[in-house]
Amino acid sequence: MTARPPTLREKRRYVLTRIEPAGTAPDPKEMYYSVYEAVTSLWGDAAGALIHVAVIAVEGDYVIVRCRRGAERELAIALSTVTSCGGKRVALRSVAASGTIESLRERISEFKDKAQVPGVPSECTIDGMAFSVCHCAGQKIDVIEKGFKNTTRFFLTREDLEDS
Repeated sequence: MTARPPTLREKRRYVLTRIEPAGTAPDPKEMYYSVYEAVTSLWGDAAGALIHVAVIAVEGDYVIVRCRRGAERELAIALSTVTSCGGKRVALRSVAASGTIESLRERISEFKDKAQVPGVPSECTIDGMAFSVCHCAGQKIDVIEKGFKNTTRFFLTREDLEDS
């Protein structure tokens, strides 16, 4: 069987989503089950099958999800209903859509460059405990307590970080 020429192949679109809170690092298989469950529970099995959803990659705090061209809106709505992945509470925020995975990977690198805000240290100390800064967007800063076990996530503002 020969491969179809590009003009006869089904057109696909890729949706880039950001995982909140940052630093969650879900398993790709668990993410696929969460996304697929969200799509089928919201749109039903028949419409979910027409969307052709697939999780292509989980790269850090971002997920690339594939769908059929024309179904990006339905997929983005379904992605906004994801509340957990592998027992962890997460939220997915659609950031961009594109026809190629490569362009979305370029966007991920742009977002990472913007997340590295000058003046915000990568580590901080609050009340004698060490924290690492995992995400900084606007005035909100997410930090993770450094520890051997039971790491704790805190959500701070820049003012809180400046007071410590």
